[in-house]
Amino acid sequence: MDESGDLGFDFTKQKTSKHFVVTFLFVPDERTMRAIRKIVKKIFRGFTKHELKHHPGVLHAFKEKPVTRKRLLEELKKHDVSILSIILNKKKVYTNMQNEKQVLYNYVTNILLDRIFTRRLIPLDRLIKLVASKRETNVFLNLNFQQYLQRQAKGNHLVSLDVSIKTTSEEKCLQVADCISWSLFRKHEHNDPFYADIIKTRIAEERFLFP
Repeated sequence: MDESGDLGFDFTKQKTSKHFVVTFLFVPDERTMRAIRKIVKKIFRGFTKHELKHHPGVLHAFKEKPVTRKRLLEELKKHDVSILSIILNKKKVYTNMQNEKQVLYNYVTNILLDRIFTRRLIPLDRLIKLVASKRETNVFLNLNFQQYLQRQAKGNHLVSLDVSIKTTSEEKCLQVADCISWSLFRKHEHNDPFYADIIKTRIAEERFLFP
């Protein structure tokens, strides 16, 4: 799981985004997960020595060259994965939720999880592992996020959910999820669907919240 955009609501600031995108990359099994990790390794093997020397060692879509993003997405679409995404139109968010950014983030994430469970895109009779990209350094907020999603999954769908929060260096699949989320954000924020179109056959659902 990864996200793109920001949860700022001061639209007088130039860098405040109009959208906030939360994206899930669903990988059905460990074998496929290993294959997704290998995509990242393959990208790095394709770098020149000069590129490697000046690269931070972790793929981040915003900073990568177009050819790198394209290669990653072309490799991804070869695998049996599903992509689900919610696009938040921030200008339609209620004022009270604008002041509770963590609550809003948890709420949006849970809606996306709920869609996965409702559509039965994954088996619900086994433990489901969710790996979220680390965005908070506050231990309490991270714990609250984990417990909230686990309660919602168990209470609404009787699903056992294991939620872990990792950095992109700890879990290479998150680097791929970052590129997907950035691509969908690019499509809606800047009206540029080029990258999202590469993986459109793998997108199971892409919907607006507060359209």
